[in-house]
Amino acid sequence: MSPQRLSELDHRRRQLAVLRAALAVTVAWILLVGAYYVVPIGARSGASVFVRLGIGVVLLGVVLAWQTGRIVRAALPELQAAQALGVVLPLFLVVFATIYLSMSHASASSFSQQLDHTRALYFTITVFSTVGFGDITPGTDLARIMVSVQMLLDLVIIGVVVRLLLNAARVGLARTEQDPPDQL
Repeated sequence: MSPQRLSELDHRRRQLAVLRAALAVTVAWILLVGAYYVVPIGARSGASVFVRLGIGVVLLGVVLAWQTGRIVRAALPELQAAQALGVVLPLFLVVFATIYLSMSHASASSFSQQLDHTRALYFTITVFSTVGFGDITPGTDLARIMVSVQMLLDLVIIGVVVRLLLNAARVGLARTEQDPPDQL
């Protein structure tokens, strides 16, 4: 069976495939956000924040490479690409929320208000979405640097990562029938 476009499936198979992908993304969000709330996050400042950022970026790269491979081999590469974005995005948000939370624990002046898990995740999402309500703002140079890094990486996620996933879907669709696809 060669890879197919989602639009080539009959209505029932398309609905089932989309439902499975939505369920996989929902489970990924629950696991990632759940782990974020459950795993203790200690105070980190200075160089250790950059170490945590480096580990987070490497983890994102590994997950992105794994997801890209899954897209290329998938029976429905376009749907797998959407699912991959649904996994990479919450991981990205949780990485930065963890960094902001640890910075807030290390120094109350890092942000305009003390962050807990919810406030750190909320702040991360407002920065990512470029809404920036202004209720939470970075209060130190280190916090401003980390927020600036997130803003720059937001652009990378929006531009480069989305393009990478879409190109992987194109490669997957161009695959020959000799390479059997993974099951959804």
